[in-house]
Amino acid sequence: MPDKKPKDIFIEGPVNPQFISDSIAQHSTKTSIGAHSIFLGQVRNDVINGNEVTAIDYTAYREMCLEKMQAIREEIFAKYPLTCMHIHHSLGKVKAGEISLFVFTSSAHRKAAIDSCEEVVERIKAELPVWGKEIFDDSSYQWKKNNIN
Repeated sequence: MPDKKPKDIFIEGPVNPQFISDSIAQHSTKTSIGAHSIFLGQVRNDVINGNEVTAIDYTAYREMCLEKMQAIREEIFAKYPLTCMHIHHSLGKVKAGEISLFVFTSSAHRKAAIDSCEEVVERIKAELPVWGKEIFDDSSYQWKKNNIN
C-alpha cells in the first residue's frame, strides 16, 4: 500500500461529543461487528507549581504524524482482526474538560477491539510528533511532558 494516502487524523479544536455519538451510530448497520472499544482523552485541569491548567494548545509535525499513523494503522490491522479503526486528534486549543483524542476500534469480538484500542493509544502517545503547550490560569505556559503510564 505505498501509494495509499495516509488518513488525516487531525481536527481543529476539541473533538465534539456529537461527532463521537454520530460515529458510534453510523456503525449500527455493520452487523458483523460484535464489539467496539473507545478511548476518549480529555484535557485535565492539573495544578502544576500552583497554577491550574486551563487548556492545552496542540501542535504537530503533520506530515510525519500522518505517515507514522498510517504505519501504526497497518501494523494494528495486521495484528488484530479488526473491522474498522477511527482516530481523531485535536490540534489547536482544547480547554480543560474537552476531548482531545478519540480512538474507536471495532471487531467481531471484544478482546481484539479492546486490546487494539489500548495499543493504538499507547503508540500515539509514544510515537507521534504531537506537542501540547499547557496553558495556565495566569496565562503562563509550559510544554507538556507525556507520561506513558
